[in-house]
Amino acid sequence: MNTQKLLDLASELECNVIYNEPLSKHTTFRTGGACTAMVDISSEESLAKLVRAAHEWKVRYIVMGNGSNLLFDDRGYEGVVFLMGQSVDEIKMMNENTIYAEAGCSLIKLCRFALEHNLTGLEFAYGIPGTVGGAIYMNAGAYDGEIKNVITSANSVRADGTVHTTEADKMALCYRSSCYQKNGEVITSGVFRLEAGAYDDIQDKMVELMGRRRSKQPLEYPSAGSTFKRPEGQFAGKLIQDCGLRGYTVGGAQVSEKHCGFVVNKGGATTDDILSVIRHVQHTVKEQTGFFLECEVRIIPHKE
Repeated sequence: MNTQKLLDLASELECNVIYNEPLSKHTTFRTGGACTAMVDISSEESLAKLVRAAHEWKVRYIVMGNGSNLLFDDRGYEGVVFLMGQSVDEIKMMNENTIYAEAGCSLIKLCRFALEHNLTGLEFAYGIPGTVGGAIYMNAGAYDGEIKNVITSANSVRADGTVHTTEADKMALCYRSSCYQKNGEVITSGVFRLEAGAYDDIQDKMVELMGRRRSKQPLEYPSAGSTFKRPEGQFAGKLIQDCGLRGYTVGGAQVSEKHCGFVVNKGGATTDDILSVIRHVQHTVKEQTGFFLECEVRIIPHKE
């Protein structure tokens, strides 16, 4: 009853509502059953009203962008998915070296926008298949760069529907972590301060890093990027390889033969297949090396 009230409110707020939407269409793993409903968020204001209502009416919800770090149950998600997509992907210059981007803006779009304005500092993010919101939430990083180095502030929605601005030094940004993972606030935009650079140099760096990604990572298969967090002083991929797990397969899921730090969907994989591979890898690496590989991917249960 309350779920339908929330969805009616979403429609009133000019958000597109899709019932029983397969989550496999919205995640980079290409797995997961259907959610009760998906709401395409139309603005920060509509999100604020919906988040407040969801808490008041006790409706389960989750927020997603590109779905590049989520693994949904094969039975789906019993609740509402708030999609931060192309309706909330505005990007603009605030001054000569500062960019404002809404949470639904893709990282590739953000990086290209920085290039067009001759701004350097975001090259590391070119090719990461996520959105601004997800990148801040996870403090995304690669090739010696991370969001922590370029963000100055972010807006987010609290449970009571108020919009709050957090400065970078209050975000608790560290390896694949931020305050948002604990406080439950929904990121709606970020502000990034970059440095002036030369167009050709920025472009060359982006092309170089994309080339390194293509040569070393299994981009030809659906995945969620690096599956495991890096243990202190070690590399997850090397530990997995040293344990003889390269190519380990369950159903359609496999430890990538190209990069052991990736679990990939070779075709027809289910979420259960992927979880079976992840758990086997964790058990084997722990047993043989003593290191526990923490999963970097968010595993979302069917029910609470």
